[in-house]
This record gives sequence, C-alpha cells and structure tokens, in this order.
Amino acid sequence: MAVSTNDQKSMAEVKVWSLCRLPFWHSSNAAAAAATAAADSTSSQQQNQLVADHQPSSIKVASVAKSLLPTRRRLGLDPPNKLYFPYEPGKQVKSAIRIKNISKTRVAFKFQTTAPKSCYMRPPGGILAPDETLIATVFKFVEPPENNNEKLDGLKCRVKFKIMSLKVKEDIDYVPELFDEQRDQVAIEQILRVIFLEPDRPCPALEKLNRQLAEAEAELEVRKKPPEDKGPRIFGEGLVIDEWKERRERYLARQQVGVDSV
Repeated sequence: MAVSTNDQKSMAEVKVWSLCRLPFWHSSNAAAAAATAAADSTSSQQQNQLVADHQPSSIKVASVAKSLLPTRRRLGLDPPNKLYFPYEPGKQVKSAIRIKNISKTRVAFKFQTTAPKSCYMRPPGGILAPDETLIATVFKFVEPPENNNEKLDGLKCRVKFKIMSLKVKEDIDYVPELFDEQRDQVAIEQILRVIFLEPDRPCPALEKLNRQLAEAEAELEVRKKPPEDKGPRIFGEGLVIDEWKERRERYLARQQVGVDSV
C-alpha cells in the first residue's frame, strides 16, 4: 500500500518536532534552575552583606543603651543627694552623711569636692564590709558676706561633693591610690549639693543633722579608744604571767652570749 506524499511529510514533521522538543525542554528547565540558584545566591550574599553592614551599628546601639542604664548602687546614702550645713558666716560649720554598704562585697569609698581649700571630710575615705555603716562628717568654712544684701546669695552655694565607690578584695587595705590604679572600676555614687540652713529656724532637716552629728561624734570616740587588751593577765603587783615571752627572752639571751663569745 503506498503512502501519500502528504502523509510522509506529516510523519517527518512529527519526528523532527519530537526530536527537537525534548532537548529544548530540558535546557529551559536547566536554565531556569540555574537562574533560580543564582538569584538565591545573590539574595543570600546581599542579606549577609546587610547583616555585616548593620552589625557594628547594632553593637554601638547596645553599648550606648548600656551606658544610659542607671549604675547599680553600692552605697546607701542618707541624705541621698544633699549636704546640709548651718549658715554661720565666718565660721567653720559641719554636716553629716550616713554611708552604708548595700552590696555583697567589701566596698571602698572616697570623697571629692570642688572646694578643697575650704572643705574637708572625716574620714575622707575608707572600706566598708557588707551592711557596715558609718557617719562621715564634712567640714566647711562659710565665707562672710560683704554686706547684708549678700546674705541671701550666700545661702545659694555652688560647692559640690562627689562620693565614689570601688569593689575591693578581702586582703586589700584602704589607700586613696586605689581609685587611680583601678579607675575603670570606679563608680560615681552621687553628686551632693550643699544646702544651707538657718540655725535659728528649727526644721526637720536641721534636727536630723544635729542627730547625725551627735552620732558621728560618738562613733569617733569609740574609734579613739584603744583596742581591748587580750594579752596576758596581770596579777598582784604587776607580775606578768607569760611563759612564752620568758622562754623567748632566755633564748635571745643565750644567742647573744654565743655571739659575744665568738
């Protein structure tokens, strides 16, 4: 049976189309996949670059935010932010502030003032154990006004005091140089403003000041007392019973005799 020319032509076109269609289909899929992979890679690189670009700024923001956070207090102060002085021109007046270690470690504290020539503190610094308290006394000379009109201006004092703190170890004794050697660890606890009070006008602040000054004097007297003698007891007319001391003296005497004989 003969096949017509038209049928032969149709079959040839079908074969050619079948042969050509498959490679083009696969190449299109491969190209699409490659394009997708390239796009994903570019997107990933851009994302990483974006993270890298924003990382330093985020660190800066974190550090700035940390610096703005309130410093954790190591000391409790009473009064918390003022020093009250009686206004007595031409005299040296006193103020007082109670300092308590509210942390769980030993803390050193130190006073500073903007007027070191006319002010001083007792004690100017020290070390407090956890929960230990002391009352510091602050002395200031009040300049007399040149005329009565300056009296009210004299009540407005620009002198300020700063109290700083520093954590210290058990085996460290207080020296002012600690705050220079460990400057990075020093915290400013409070800036204290000076407030003058009229001594002839009773008020709660003045009454509290007088109580604290009396407590500070009592504490000072206790510190001045010599420590209790825990050494050998004395009996009769002053006989010291100290066998170890006697043995040591005899030993030193024998040593001295040996040296002299040589």
